[in-house]
Amino acid sequence: MRVLIVKTSALGDIIHALPVLDYLHQVVPGIEVDWVVEKPFRELLAGNPLVSQLHTVCTKVWRRFPFAVETRRDIAALKETLRERRYDIVFDIQGNLKSGIFTRLSQGVRRYGFDRDELQEVYNLLFTTHQVPVRRQDRHVTDKCLRVVSVPFGKDFIGMELVSTIATAPEDDAAAEALMQTMGDGLVFLFHYGTTWQTKFWSEQGWAELGKSVLDRYHDSTILFSWGNEQERQVVTGIARAIGPGARVMERYSLKGLVAVLKKVDLVVGGDTGPVHLAAAVGTPTVSFYRASDGSRSGPRGKHHAVIQSPLSCTRCFKTKCERDVECRGSITLEMIMDGVMSVLRL
Repeated sequence: MRVLIVKTSALGDIIHALPVLDYLHQVVPGIEVDWVVEKPFRELLAGNPLVSQLHTVCTKVWRRFPFAVETRRDIAALKETLRERRYDIVFDIQGNLKSGIFTRLSQGVRRYGFDRDELQEVYNLLFTTHQVPVRRQDRHVTDKCLRVVSVPFGKDFIGMELVSTIATAPEDDAAAEALMQTMGDGLVFLFHYGTTWQTKFWSEQGWAELGKSVLDRYHDSTILFSWGNEQERQVVTGIARAIGPGARVMERYSLKGLVAVLKKVDLVVGGDTGPVHLAAAVGTPTVSFYRASDGSRSGPRGKHHAVIQSPLSCTRCFKTKCERDVECRGSITLEMIMDGVMSVLRL
């Protein structure tokens, strides 16, 4: 059997969908699973032994230059490749217009997707032949993806032990090990300050106080700060300086290089952001906080993860900007984060 997964973006969403690979291979031994993914996130799936073939798309470029010769050539090549694979089943677990188009391009006869209530864009209904309603208990985004994928096989994923796989190259593992060799004898924490929305950040003062509290309690430990762009690098450099000895800013790593580091640290702390979800996917304990987003819907699950939700009544608002942003940041307290750190490290 050969199936296609359409989940093109974004980083966190793809990470949440990774367990569908393990599910499919457990239910149908020998199955071939292909995946349609945006170019910036291709590295996340490259080298995964559970993926037979990756189909890379560049929709931002294609939309910007829709009539360019290269755009038309790329789309034609994608269409030909998808149809040559002759998929038995296609799963659209993205749920928007873009993913629907790729699903239809495959010419798969059986095309499964979300029903109207779960769709990001209702036009997606035009491209799937089977719309799957999620169940009340399918609150987490991973469970919603698994629900769609499980329907044609008649085997519920509830109770199954499913894992995520992110392959790293030997050179990435070696670089991560070399970094670890420069640490002391204590625990190694990784703090990730950056995120996408204004309403997902925590205060710089909070990060500095957290760093000091962690080092006071866990002697000889090291705090690493990761960053995604120059602005974040400048901010975390200031936070590390405020914490003092024991806090360091990492060099910029590739996605796989960062994953290799995440596999080796003892605990990752951050908001609703990619590195936290990457850490959870590779089995590293995490402490994460949620303000505008919903930790019960997208936070890491299991006893090795602490998920902290803002106590404000308007939490989970999903606003990218808010007039109460300062108050909301303050609702995530140092005590909450430290309680999460200590509870996870006690296990």
